[in-house]
Amino acid sequence: MEVTGYQRVQWRVILCHILTVLTVGILWVIFHWKPILEVLAKCHPCHLSQSDWVVIKDSFNQKFVAKVWTEEVEDDCFPHPAEPSVDDNRINLAIGVLEDDWKDTIQLQKQEEKNVIRYYIFEGLRYIWIEKKQSFCKLRVLEESLTCEDIHRQQRGLSKHNQNTKRVYGPNVIDVPVKTYLRLLIEEVLNPFYVFQIFSIILWITDQYYYYAVCILVISIISIGISLYQTHKQSVTLRDMVKLTLNVRIHRESGEEEMVNSQDLVPGDCIMIPEDGMQVPCDAALLTGECMVNESMLTGESMPVMKTSIPDQDVNYSSEEHKRHTLFCGTEVLQSKNYSMDQQVVAVVVRTGFCTAKGELTSSILYPKPLGFKFYKDAVKFICFLAVLALLGDIYSIVILERQHVSVGRLVKRVLDLITIIVPPALPAAMTVGTIYAQNRLKKYGIFCISPPRINICGKLKLICFDKTGTLTEEGLDIWGVVLAVDETFEPIVHDIWHISGPMLHALATCHSVTLLNNQPIGDSLDLKMIESTGWILTDEITESDIVSRFGMKVVSVIKPPPLEEQPYGNKQRVSLGILRRFPFASELQRMSVIIKKSDSSPVEVYMKGAPEMVASLCIKETVPVDFSEMLRYYARDGYRVLGLAYKTLSQDITFEAIHKLERNSVESEMTFLGFLIMRNILKRETRPVIDSLNRANFRTVMVTGDNMLTALNVARNCGMIDLRDRVIFANASPPSRDKPACVKFLPSEPASGQQNGTEQQPGIHSMEQSCYHFALNGKSFAVVYDYFPDLLQKV
Repeated sequence: MEVTGYQRVQWRVILCHILTVLTVGILWVIFHWKPILEVLAKCHPCHLSQSDWVVIKDSFNQKFVAKVWTEEVEDDCFPHPAEPSVDDNRINLAIGVLEDDWKDTIQLQKQEEKNVIRYYIFEGLRYIWIEKKQSFCKLRVLEESLTCEDIHRQQRGLSKHNQNTKRVYGPNVIDVPVKTYLRLLIEEVLNPFYVFQIFSIILWITDQYYYYAVCILVISIISIGISLYQTHKQSVTLRDMVKLTLNVRIHRESGEEEMVNSQDLVPGDCIMIPEDGMQVPCDAALLTGECMVNESMLTGESMPVMKTSIPDQDVNYSSEEHKRHTLFCGTEVLQSKNYSMDQQVVAVVVRTGFCTAKGELTSSILYPKPLGFKFYKDAVKFICFLAVLALLGDIYSIVILERQHVSVGRLVKRVLDLITIIVPPALPAAMTVGTIYAQNRLKKYGIFCISPPRINICGKLKLICFDKTGTLTEEGLDIWGVVLAVDETFEPIVHDIWHISGPMLHALATCHSVTLLNNQPIGDSLDLKMIESTGWILTDEITESDIVSRFGMKVVSVIKPPPLEEQPYGNKQRVSLGILRRFPFASELQRMSVIIKKSDSSPVEVYMKGAPEMVASLCIKETVPVDFSEMLRYYARDGYRVLGLAYKTLSQDITFEAIHKLERNSVESEMTFLGFLIMRNILKRETRPVIDSLNRANFRTVMVTGDNMLTALNVARNCGMIDLRDRVIFANASPPSRDKPACVKFLPSEPASGQQNGTEQQPGIHSMEQSCYHFALNGKSFAVVYDYFPDLLQKV
């Protein structure tokens, strides 16, 4: 992003005002269309330190104008001079800065300290003037250059003085601007098309085209009125959706607790999460306990997500990498639970305002990236072509009419009339009417749009991508059975889970993120089905003293076996299980795990579930059956969802505190493979008709899923995404290495006789040109194709 400074010149400003009056407002209209021209006309380039305006050039080569504001701050808004840093006697201002690749803490010289800050706001983000860097820098947040250990040290909270120091961040609000009807009207009417239309209507009236001119005028007024109403209403709806103000209890450095408005939160504040939950007004790293969070507002996923405390380790914190330990703004904490019942759950604020996940989402709606559709480029070319035709027609008309000695007034009318015929003035009104009709149809389905012109682009869609679970298939899964691995071989599938025992039963009962809310279990549907199949019961009706006496330490959750009279004969389970720590599921890791302890003298155990290939790779090789791949392929090909399970034993005398300092990689290693959990995922009733309808409309449909590729292939064939007669080709791409370049191998899902298992890119792709085929590839292969074989992207 390039930023150039401009300073106002008084005589230029006065001159522009005079010219605006002399041109009857035409200059003002031009400045409205191109704000950068107004800056160039009224200002001269200057150093950024003296600028009143800045011109911003983004990565898309678009130019924007922003006003530089000054704000007076209190005397203690900057660190006190008695707190110099040790190395260079400079004052550290607690704001992180990120420009390109450099990160550091901004340091202001003592002599540069002032009670006024200069900044501009661009797309909701504040850029503050830093004297040392001689540039405007984006205000960043706590996560920059901090480790998880550093964030844990923030648990004491901020003093009032430190909180005032961080007022430069601005209020913790996501302010969605709602333009008044008058401003919307002016902007709409001053659109170049409508200006041309007003000019055309005046021309037609002077040429006695009364009826046509009045018709176009009425249509334009109606379409503008409806458009203004829809745009204003949907802006208000968006503002109300993102607006969030509530009182939050924070922890002060002195040990006191204080109730503050969420707008006053700054990075570094420690907020207390009540047991019955709350709306999260900022992005915050969870320091203690765990929370069950509804993230549907951000992700669209209806299932609650378990968030656990951030590990106290010397690793760089990132809200993306540590999203399972971060509470995001706009989400709702349904329930919080601390490991000690007499303590509250604490989280430290890391991002506020437009810097939060919710702020970034809102910013992407308010300030969308420019569309690079060929449709727009062709439209511009077409208008230019019409303009050239109009110019040629005008030249021809002038010559002909001049020879016929037509009066100047009539000649001008005929020339201008020709322009209104070739470039139709009614085009904006016609497009607006169509867009309004489309908006009303979308509104019936609860879909709102604050940028109506983008609706036209939807007509150019050719490709639609679907998730699998919960979109194409039912949200819930049915447990089909368990395949146990015993003595390096697979046993026959067991459909009745109640008849299994030992580690596999304990894995199914504990390896999940389910919690209780109002005595009702909530969590992922897969986890709920898994617990239900075992018959074990999640409970919180046990006192902390009773827990310690049973398990010898604190636990997060307790799972007890079903009543003895309900258990099958000969397989009675009497020992409860306590979950000590959870490592939540992470899509990039393809697994989750728990550390548990039985309510007896047994040692601590670890249970893990996840993608079969990932689980097997973390197990001792001798415990994985030889026919692992064949068994996995057998069930996945028939459309079943398959999970792998494993376990291992930890030291018996390990403490609760030591468990919470263990690194995940060390826990999830050297496991013993237990077997497969087999589940059925049934297609939704409406899936096949919808896919068939899209196929008839010549839409290309694609499935994007984290499931096994063979399972996804089976679902794709069943829903009609892939015709039963079509071939499927697995594309396995490898990145370049020292001794060979990047390559792509094509493997047919069902090799034909005499065909090789793999072919190189060029002969493989050409040999398939004559048949109807579909590609299937995983994320890593897609990344390689995207980077090294862009010519294949259209085929994939």
